[in-house]
Amino acid sequence: MNTTPQAATAAPSTTAPIPTQARSRHRWWALAVLALAQFLVVLDASIVNIALPSVGTALGLDTSALAWVVTAYVLPFGGLLLLGGRLADRFGHRRVFLIGVAGFAAASLAAGLSVDGTMLLAARAVQGAFAALLAPASLALLTQLFPDAAARGKALGLWGAVAGMGSAAGVLLGGVLTASFGWPAVFFVNVPVGIIVLIVIPLLVTRDRLTRGLRMDTAGAATVTLGLAAAVAALSEGGTLGWTNPIVLGLAVAAVALLAGFVVIERRTASPLVPFSFFRNRDALAGDLVMLVVGGATVALFFALSVYLQEVLHLGALSAGLSQVPLAIALVGIAGAVPAIVSRAGLRGTLTGALVVLAAGVVWFALGGSTGFVAGFVLPSVVIGLGLGATFVTATQLAVRGVDEEESGLASGLVNTAQQIGGALGLAVLGGIASAQTAAMLAAGSDRTAATSGGFLLLFLGVAVLAVIGAGVTALVRSR
Repeated sequence: MNTTPQAATAAPSTTAPIPTQARSRHRWWALAVLALAQFLVVLDASIVNIALPSVGTALGLDTSALAWVVTAYVLPFGGLLLLGGRLADRFGHRRVFLIGVAGFAAASLAAGLSVDGTMLLAARAVQGAFAALLAPASLALLTQLFPDAAARGKALGLWGAVAGMGSAAGVLLGGVLTASFGWPAVFFVNVPVGIIVLIVIPLLVTRDRLTRGLRMDTAGAATVTLGLAAAVAALSEGGTLGWTNPIVLGLAVAAVALLAGFVVIERRTASPLVPFSFFRNRDALAGDLVMLVVGGATVALFFALSVYLQEVLHLGALSAGLSQVPLAIALVGIAGAVPAIVSRAGLRGTLTGALVVLAAGVVWFALGGSTGFVAGFVLPSVVIGLGLGATFVTATQLAVRGVDEEESGLASGLVNTAQQIGGALGLAVLGGIASAQTAAMLAAGSDRTAATSGGFLLLFLGVAVLAVIGAGVTALVRSR
């Protein structure tokens, strides 16, 4: 049976779960509001991409610093998600969710008011930290609101679609907001939505659930967050400074030491941040691994699309955003069809097929540039949207299947951690490959447009490789 044992040190829950009547009456409205909050969290990892040229001009940031505007958000988000999930289990999912929303909205306001790069990067880091509270708590609330398998499957399908749609819509909304109101608008948009969520959720979810006596593994949280930060920094700077540069080597050594220390701490502590026994649930393990590689593929893909559309195809911010409408429509449209596909092909079969479709769409896009705008851009974008939408839905379902309710916060923290850390690592690795190829082509005498296009060709093919790896993981990591 695919269940995960509760951590040995966790005391039983002492507060009443959400009443059944409230579940049946309000749970779909609550799901809509929770999904809206999750949409903002995912959206914020990509919405700034098209605004980056405007941000760089306004605040005097170069290309390397602009990449950190993205990384400064996804890194603390991914690094602190595990702790956020356990905090939600310990102090209450609703309470931690509301704290996360309030902090996220306040940090968004500060980001939009930034007067220099330092203030912006600090605000982005704070955004990511509060998103690490919001995301796992909201998914844990979903699992409580929908305890029956059929309804939970539908709810998770919508949830996964929202996660994928946030990445795609970020490019569109970023272009519209930047062209219409300027770059601060991509941050200010979070504030009114956050206020709405803070008002509505206490009305729809009136009870909380927490696990008393659950200790917090602060040492584990610190080592894994710092270790991942050092790893991403080493990968990001290696292509610029050189892989033998003392700074890069020092960061790499620190990353290995800190992550090894995290493993030692988790094996010895009485209340581990990540009980390794959790991964006896092979479905959860497979779902998290797939989300890791898909997160890397998605962040790198949308970052590259934003720059490619403006620097290679020479589109304006608004045109670049509008060009993503076919992808977004396909992503949203496939969500409703996924449950029927899963009923026929099974969850793993659907996930494998979705990843293959995603890889095919990216390869088509990378190699079809000479076939015209419709055949070389619009049609492959639709295929990419179909693959991404189905992948996010089914990978999320797989990652939380068979998880005990007492560890729902941990499970949701892990799947979100995998997505965000994968995003940071994927952008660092594939972005470094693209930058190295662009530099090599410039040195060989190519013009800037051709060199940039050549670099992104390798990046897009790398995204396709990650999707194929995800399909392999789905096939190989089987349920016991």
